[in-house]
Amino acid sequence: MRLGSHEAHELNELLLSCTNSIQSMALFINQAQDPELRDMIVRHYAVHVQDYNMKVEFANQMISRDQLNIPALSMELVTEGPASQYPGMQPKVKLQQMDDRAIATSYLLTLKRAGREYAWSAMECSTPQLRAFLEDAFRMCSHQAYEVWAYMARRGLYPVQYATNTAMQAMQQIYQPVPQHNPGQLYS
Repeated sequence: MRLGSHEAHELNELLLSCTNSIQSMALFINQAQDPELRDMIVRHYAVHVQDYNMKVEFANQMISRDQLNIPALSMELVTEGPASQYPGMQPKVKLQQMDDRAIATSYLLTLKRAGREYAWSAMECSTPQLRAFLEDAFRMCSHQAYEVWAYMARRGLYPVQYATNTAMQAMQQIYQPVPQHNPGQLYS
């Protein structure tokens, strides 16, 4: 099996990105002060290395015999906090060590960016096994990003603001369900 030229270019970009993610995670593990944050990144680390190795297999052999270990999605309710609860932030222009907020923020943004890249690459992929892998890699990033977001929200590092009842009522008045369960039958 051969990869299309666009798939090879996408794979190259994903490999470069994954190299950066793994190196950043190694730095985060080394610098995280909060044991929960550190343990979460350590738990995620092996899957990112597996993801990288599978991409290397695709680059070298156009196939991978491995199956990506997608972590389960653990949905937890995070309560809304008052705006005053969230400490202000400002980029540090001289830095020796990252604090836990900077680590969690950088890791969350890395996962979000990687997830978007996997989703986009999957949409452009015509090689079935590579496409399935990219979809799995998107789910991996999505599940891990949710876990990082929930950690940040619980710690007051990410604002949680729910939609107002007024906004929800306005949306509910605009959109109505389709009454047919199988609308395709209308065209038979």
